[in-house]
Amino acid sequence: MNEDRSRSAASSDEGPQRNWFDILSQALLREPKDRTELTRLLRDAQQRNLLDLDALTMIEGVLEVSEMQVRDVMIPRTQMAVININDTPEQFLPVIIESAHSRFPVIGDNRDEVLGILLAKDLLPYFAQKDQQEFTIRDQLRPAVFIPESKRLNVLLRDFRANRNHMAIVVDEYGGIAGLVTIEDVLEQIVGDIEDEHDFDEDTFIIKHSDKRYTVKALTPIEEFNEQFSVNFPEDEFNTVGGLLIQKFGRMPKRGEATTIEGFRFKVLRADSRRIYLLQVTRTEGKSKKKALANAAEQNIS
Repeated sequence: MNEDRSRSAASSDEGPQRNWFDILSQALLREPKDRTELTRLLRDAQQRNLLDLDALTMIEGVLEVSEMQVRDVMIPRTQMAVININDTPEQFLPVIIESAHSRFPVIGDNRDEVLGILLAKDLLPYFAQKDQQEFTIRDQLRPAVFIPESKRLNVLLRDFRANRNHMAIVVDEYGGIAGLVTIEDVLEQIVGDIEDEHDFDEDTFIIKHSDKRYTVKALTPIEEFNEQFSVNFPEDEFNTVGGLLIQKFGRMPKRGEATTIEGFRFKVLRADSRRIYLLQVTRTEGKSKKKALANAAEQNIS
């Protein structure tokens, strides 16, 4: 009798907890009517601390990838770093060093004729030889994978994993080369920007490559950009350089797109459907130079 009463009391004590858990589980596990409702349920779970923000971002990225096509994330053909099949090492090494990529499409007479892929690491034996023999790109070529620009990203990611490929050449409906896409491009739609050996420290916003060319994080504060380049971009309208670019484009720009603002050419190096990460900034002659001289003169006078 006493044992039954103890069990009954224990059940009544656990009742409210079980009921609360059941109600919450039903709220989260019920079948949503559409993607909008599913997203709302996920965001509600994040607000209840059942999901952290990073997990929510990745889940939303997975949902977006299932609806995106290769054309949405590919590098356009005009922005591709390519090597000509007839180039000598002295001719193509500057391209490899400048771009800092690990894989390069090798073309024939034009960009519509992709003959294969050259891996930068395959050049190491050439430089390791004491008595260097004649080097030919054709001997180092790896087969290129061609895909349509309408291919969905989730299918492409599955193919990348199954075939252990990291790059694919994108062709349009007429068979011409539209661009290229890498596995990193797809993964960044899910997890955000992926840093590699060419990225710089978290506390560094601007890297100088020459007097005219810089790599700049999109999160660079406008104030710091102005101080670095002696310009006067409005600090009250935008907090970051990325915000300035979005206002200029009037939308979220894609990787490879470029625009000129006040004598500076901004080219998007890394971006996904939600944010800009990395920019290439090039000084152009003219207005920016005059403004820099004027600012320097004002500082000397003061």
